[in-house]
Amino acid sequence: MKVLLTGSAGFIGTAIAAQLEEAGDEVVKVDLMLEMAHGEAVPPADTQLLDVRRAGEWTDLLQGVDVVCHQAALVGAGVRVADLPDYAGHNDYGTAALLAAMHEAGVSRLVQASSMVVYGEGRYACPDHGDQTPPPRERAALDGGDFDNHCPSCGRTLTWELVDESARLDPRSTYAASKVAQEHYAYAWVRQADAAAISLRYHNVYGPGMPRDTPYSGVAAMFRSSLERGEAPQVYEDGGQMRDFVHVADVARANVASIRAIAQEGGGHYAAYNVASGHPVGIKEVAEKVAAGTGRAIAPEVTGGYRLGDVRHIVASPERARRELGFSAEILPEQGLAEFATAPLRA
Repeated sequence: MKVLLTGSAGFIGTAIAAQLEEAGDEVVKVDLMLEMAHGEAVPPADTQLLDVRRAGEWTDLLQGVDVVCHQAALVGAGVRVADLPDYAGHNDYGTAALLAAMHEAGVSRLVQASSMVVYGEGRYACPDHGDQTPPPRERAALDGGDFDNHCPSCGRTLTWELVDESARLDPRSTYAASKVAQEHYAYAWVRQADAAAISLRYHNVYGPGMPRDTPYSGVAAMFRSSLERGEAPQVYEDGGQMRDFVHVADVARANVASIRAIAQEGGGHYAAYNVASGHPVGIKEVAEKVAAGTGRAIAPEVTGGYRLGDVRHIVASPERARRELGFSAEILPEQGLAEFATAPLRA
């Protein structure tokens, strides 16, 4: 099979390419290598430095391609309001340009990276009043140290539940809005082009090759970078935020399974899948597990600070991916986060 892989020099793209090549697939590697993600890293010799926003110029590159695996995107929550045009340009316009170019070249199968951030807040329930959909948390409550969501009927703290793929999309950050748009473009393209696509909603991805300390990298990498400097990891809110952390090798496996699946699907097929370990963990516990992997007793510092675009709890169910793609994570946070403490990062 011939796969065109965008974002191929990123740590997720690198893992996907390695697994495809090991299986004997031909991989066409494309990346822009933005400084915010790649720093001064030298591009791999087999990577073509191209901008996905100019995919209309990729006629020759797309010839003979069976599936496009689209990983190229700006990630992170978005540090400043001024970041909005960059997210819209690279993530949304870039995806639209790629889909149009694929159609012109006769390529009709896509696997694309999405994110659990499309859900906004997770799923919640009140012991007395059942399922609840909380509004965005108020700044005044956050300033006062009240980080939980509360039942609008009785005021009790809501408990978190697993989110499945049928949940409504409710983006709360620049990045989240761009990922929702990418999914919508893919779905529209499937219908208009008689094509087939899968969107993979990653939970917090970590593992070897992550970018070093940057606001655009994941929280696990930021904890790791603090520990390398001999500093305590800074944990926002009270550290009780529940998340799922999935290892990059498992994310690559989910992509390979999706590539195999979409290649066999007929036109008009679209599906979204959560990609998660299935083993939720609190943010403070993540910092503790990474710290334990260093062999040094550096306790995380719970700051009580917050980011307005963050949500309290978001933990997705991996059941649909297990059932329909045959994918289940193999590296669980208990093992993977401790090993991540000494895994190589991108400079």
